Amino acid sequence: MALKRFPNALNVSSKVLGEQLKFPNGRVAPNRFLKAAMTEIFSTYSPQDPKKHGLPTEQILNIYDKWGHGQFGMMLTGNVAVDPINLEAIGNAIIFKEGDSSERRALFTQWAQKMKQDGALAIIQLSHGGRQSSVWANRTPFGVSDIELKTDPPGIMYGKPVALTTEQVKSEVVDRFVYAAKFAYECGFDGIQIHAAHGYLLTQFTSPTTNNRTDRYGGSLKNRNRVIIEIYDKIRKEIPGSSGFLVGIKSNSKEFQKKETTVEDAKAFCEAYEKRKFDFVELTGGTRREVQI
Repeated sequence: MALKRFPNALNVSSKVLGEQLKFPNGRVAPNRFLKAAMTEIFSTYSPQDPKKHGLPTEQILNIYDKWGHGQFGMMLTGNVAVDPINLEAIGNAIIFKEGDSSERRALFTQWAQKMKQDGALAIIQLSHGGRQSSVWANRTPFGVSDIELKTDPPGIMYGKPVALTTEQVKSEVVDRFVYAAKFAYECGFDGIQIHAAHGYLLTQFTSPTTNNRTDRYGGSLKNRNRVIIEIYDKIRKEIPGSSGFLVGIKSNSKEFQKKETTVEDAKAFCEAYEKRKFDFVELTGGTRREVQI
């Protein structure tokens, strides 16, 4: 099969990378170099003690202290979970109402400050593992549907998901993302990135591979994207764009599955985000592949 090529006749100088980048809400990055999100597993794991669960440690603060002197224009954290048990990995930092404390707020404030030392915008990536939650943290995670991510041998990495009810989509997903965004704002971060890619929970809503719902969150592209729009709208009710707080999203372009989000789907999702005035979109691709057993 012939590959489709996209010719580019423009020779663009690399000097553009040193120029400021102004976002729609007025926030300005000093340059166009980005420290991308990479998952970090240097936070505490104490599920029986909410106040001590998912706290950033000296190791993660030390890493960002070094990156914070890198003269980036913008820095993203790795997965920061919005749910205390649906974790991408044991050791994720977590923001959740049940674990709120002065200690957690102080540590996240330090994290933001270390990221901003050279003037970078500090962006926290908010995530929910969904069916891709580590089996070591949760054997029956929440999922969009009850479709299990199969591994060989079965269950070695991920458990059998429990489908969220329509009511739980609000209480266990939307409300948790909104709470975490407001927490990040109050701790001095310049914005958040909603993680809706690579097979995590919000991707499970948008993808036909994992979404077999028949309620308002399943079926059409609009329905599959609905939860993300609801999260954005409710964040903006709490933190208006005039605050300068950035709200962006990491979104899938193609999943390389038999039944998948297509490039045309991704285009439609991005058009919806642009219409809603998301501050930025990071377009990525790929997801965890099923093992055919």
